[in-house]
Amino acid sequence: MASVRYIVDDVDAAVAFYTTHLGFEVRMRPAPGFAMLARETLTLLLNAPGAGGGGQTLPDGSVPAPGGWNRFQIEVDDLDAAVARLREAGAAFRSDVLVGRGGRQALLQDPAGNLVELFQAG
Repeated sequence: MASVRYIVDDVDAAVAFYTTHLGFEVRMRPAPGFAMLARETLTLLLNAPGAGGGGQTLPDGSVPAPGGWNRFQIEVDDLDAAVARLREAGAAFRSDVLVGRGGRQALLQDPAGNLVELFQAG
């Protein structure tokens, strides 16, 4: 099993996004600034800045923040249908569908701006 930690501005909004739109289940919610979700073999740890060990300011003063280009991938059978369904639900995308050598992808943004790559093999 793999785990990914995302820093999010609003844990409640992130939990709602991942459980409603991407099929994650809440596994643990011990504090307002943290949640552990799961989908198949992926565990997704959601931390608010300043909450718990994963959200702490580092000794050099750098502060965890959401966003960036790192992402995890969810494979879908019909990318166009998934994108249309998510757009209809108000989800934001950083890109339209992109075509590469191995297939097609779209970069979905969670409420904090973290990316989830929706991928359909070619």
